[in-house]
Amino acid sequence: MSIFDLDIIKEVLKDKENARQLLLKPERKIILNLNVWLDEKTLVVTDGYVVYHNTARGPAKGGIRIDKNVTLEETVDLAERMTLKTALTGIPFGGGKSGIRLDNLKLNSYTKRVILQEFVHMIRGDLVSGMYIPAPDLGTSPKEMAVIYGELHIPECVTGKPLGIGGLPGRREATGRGVAFSTFYSVKNILKSDIKKMKVAIQGFGNVGSWTAYFLSKLGAKVVSVSDITGGIYNNKGLDIIKLMEHVSKSKPLLEFEGDKISNEELLTLNVDVLIPAAVENVLTREVALKVKAKIVVEGANGPTTDEGDEVLKERGIPLVPDILANSGGVIASYIEWKSAKSGSMTSSEEVYEFIDGTIEKSFDKILKLAKTRKISYKEAALSLAVEEVISAMENRGWI
Repeated sequence: MSIFDLDIIKEVLKDKENARQLLLKPERKIILNLNVWLDEKTLVVTDGYVVYHNTARGPAKGGIRIDKNVTLEETVDLAERMTLKTALTGIPFGGGKSGIRLDNLKLNSYTKRVILQEFVHMIRGDLVSGMYIPAPDLGTSPKEMAVIYGELHIPECVTGKPLGIGGLPGRREATGRGVAFSTFYSVKNILKSDIKKMKVAIQGFGNVGSWTAYFLSKLGAKVVSVSDITGGIYNNKGLDIIKLMEHVSKSKPLLEFEGDKISNEELLTLNVDVLIPAAVENVLTREVALKVKAKIVVEGANGPTTDEGDEVLKERGIPLVPDILANSGGVIASYIEWKSAKSGSMTSSEEVYEFIDGTIEKSFDKILKLAKTRKISYKEAALSLAVEEVISAMENRGWI
């Protein structure tokens, strides 16, 4: 189901049929047949997807995902979320996304490089014109963004680049920074408490989860549990996040770090103050949501809560900070990198963090005010604000 089929969005679009028609379907869905010879005997053939959902507010912005389970439907969903994420935070981009259906865990760096080169060749015109601006996502990294830059030599054609070729200080940590600040702000303004009193569980310890844990621990929160695809670890006294990051950086298994071993499912239902699903989508189902013991849920991943799970949390009075706000730090930093690439200006990681925090705080204040005024959930308020912003842009451009 499209995110634009949610009741709250239908309500916003109730008397705006033209806007509804434009938002229900992406502007463009491109299916690529990627085929690359790795050597004289090995041919890789797979599907690639590029989706531009809505570009009323600016060029399509969204990462490149490489995963064996990538589908066109998933790519559309993620592009829709980018439309809303950029609108909510006021970043002048539209929503886009791309996906390549390959098992990232079985690819070496050479294979990724030639696949990305072919990907660039097939949508070169859109990248050169600036219609689509990619970035890293699941299965890709700054190294792959460097491949795109190397093919085009246009600094602003891609974000998430390595520092040495126009990348942004703080970009690697940006999404985790945004999740951490969203958690801090929600604890202060929704739970009316102190982050230093909070026990936190984070599902996922990749780029987003690890930096979320890092910044939260710096703020004084007690991160008691984290996990990856193999399972999780738990320590009621709090995990040493810096040592854990060093441990994982040496390619040592997460489960070999000191702590009780738990499953991903057990992590989601721990007796903690804050639960942050920061791994994959659709983990907080109705069944899991019924068992959640956290006082608040902050969505670090894209779409980690199903519609049914969201309803259960709402019925149980457990606030949810939606993904289109909580994990917007990445696209906010991407905007800074894109703008700096076009102007030639330079910035520091501290300035990047400050801009992320300030942008999220402004958006969060609007969400809190609207939720209180209309007596709706924070997710419903965030979606309403984002959709209204996109509608306004479409009206200004004469689309509707």
